[in-house]
Amino acid sequence: MPSYSWQITNRFGVDALQWVSESTPIPGPGEVRLRVRAVSLNYRDLLMIRGHYNPRQPLPLVPGSDCVGEIEAIGEGVDDAILGSRVCAAFNPGWKTGAIPPAATHTTLGGPVRGVFAQHVVVPAEAVVEPPEDWTDAECATLPCAGVTAWRAVAVEGQVGPGSTLLTLGTGGVSLYALQIGKLLGARVCITSSSSEKLARAATLGADHGICYTEDDRWGKTAARWAGAGVDTVVELGGAGTLSQSLRAVKVGGTVALIGVLAGIKTELALTNVLMRHVRVQGIFVGSVDDLRDLCAALRDSPDTRPVVDRIFDLSALPEALQWMADARHFGKIVLTA
Repeated sequence: MPSYSWQITNRFGVDALQWVSESTPIPGPGEVRLRVRAVSLNYRDLLMIRGHYNPRQPLPLVPGSDCVGEIEAIGEGVDDAILGSRVCAAFNPGWKTGAIPPAATHTTLGGPVRGVFAQHVVVPAEAVVEPPEDWTDAECATLPCAGVTAWRAVAVEGQVGPGSTLLTLGTGGVSLYALQIGKLLGARVCITSSSSEKLARAATLGADHGICYTEDDRWGKTAARWAGAGVDTVVELGGAGTLSQSLRAVKVGGTVALIGVLAGIKTELALTNVLMRHVRVQGIFVGSVDDLRDLCAALRDSPDTRPVVDRIFDLSALPEALQWMADARHFGKIVLTA
C-alpha cells in the first residue's frame, strides 16, 4: 500500500521539499504504526527545513515534530487492545521520565529521527499517549511539542503555583500554552506582543497584563514592576534578542526558562545579571513522555482549557503553511490535517 511523506531530499530549503511516494512503513517489535490525522508546525521545523537547526543533518529527512493519529498496526510484543486508539506521539521517545538522559538528544522526531509530516508514522508503543477525548484532531496535534514545552517550563522547571507570577513572550503556540497552563495552576500572567490586537486576544484567554514591546523598549522592567519585585518565572522564547530584558524582568532567585531562538542565538550578556541576582537560566528541550502524559491528565481535568489553533491547512499545503509561520501572521498554532 503506497504512502506519502514530505521529505527534504538532497538540499535544505522550503522550495526543496518534495511530496514523496513510498512503501507504507511496517512496525517492528515494540512499535506501532499511526495513520496520521493531523500535525502542527513548530519554529523548529522551519529551522530544520531551512538547514539552520542542524546543517549537518543527514538527508533525506522527513521533518515534523508534532502529530496525532490512529493506531492501525502493531509490532511484535504490543497489546492489540490499543488498535484503533487515537494517540499523540511523544516528540522525544528516548526520554521516558525524570531528567533527560544524554542519549535522548538523538531520538527526537523530525531530526535526527524521521519525523511526522507524512501519512503514516512508526513510533515506539511506549511513547504514545491518549489525548483528551473531546479534543479535535487539530487541537490534539499541538500537544507533544508546544504543549509539553510549556508544561515543562511552567509546571516542572518553573514550579508555578497559586500566587506565582509568570511572564511569557509573544503569542505563538508555546507562549499561549504557557499562559493557559499558568492560569490553570493559579498564577498571574503577563504576556508580550508586537500587536495590541493580539494582546487583547490574549486577555480573553486570561492574561492579567499585556506589554506591547514595540512601544516599550524597557518591557523587562515594566514586567518586573507589574509583578512587584520581578516575576517568578519567565518563559523566554526570543533568545539572544530578548534575554537581557527577560533577566531584567525576573526576580532575585527566579527562573528564566530558555526555550526559543526567534530573535537570534548569539548574544553578549552581562553575567552579573545572573550571578548577583541568583537567577536560574534553565534550558528547555521540550519534555519527556511522562510530561506529555501529565499534561494530558491535567487538561482532562480542566475542560475549559483548550489550545488556540490559528489556521488549518491540508498536509499537501505544507510550503504555504510554513510561509504563514515565517511571516509571523499566526496567533497560536498552525495545524495541517492529513
